[in-house]
Amino acid sequence: MQNLLVISALGDDRPGIVDELTQAVADCGCNVSESRMSVLGGEFAIILLLSGNWGAVAKLEAQLPKLQSQMGLLLTSKRTEQREFKRQMIAYEVEVVAMDHPGIVRDISGFFSSRQINIENLQTSNYAAAHTGAPMFAMQMNISIPADLSIGSLRGEFMDLCDELNLDAMLAPIK
Repeated sequence: MQNLLVISALGDDRPGIVDELTQAVADCGCNVSESRMSVLGGEFAIILLLSGNWGAVAKLEAQLPKLQSQMGLLLTSKRTEQREFKRQMIAYEVEVVAMDHPGIVRDISGFFSSRQINIENLQTSNYAAAHTGAPMFAMQMNISIPADLSIGSLRGEFMDLCDELNLDAMLAPIK
């Protein structure tokens, strides 16, 4: 039986963090099942879903304080279970591009939350517009839409919201 552990790490960005962290994971006999990594500002952030037998996961948990000190990272961990899907869901992708302004993530996440639609993955970035240099915002997210929800109605309501907020957006099934 596989045991699951989620570890998050945050610290100053430098080469070798992923190598050092995954080496410690492997040395304990655990496996990286899923991961998300990014550099945000000058900070490196990573979230790992690790799997292993009970002894391997316990060994890694015991080594986390030492790893935190050695690597100069803030480490947190939590045991978890395999995710259970209770309803039929359809995977969709959302893309939004707009002039940057506060509240875009809140407005879009609130729209989906109010309809009991789960955000599975979310990524945002800022960049300068090509010719004008205006501050731009881009967001990509994956959502799980309940199969019994009308996609046509959802798409219409979403596009109305985006028009109201002056956002260019796309809602499409993930293939």
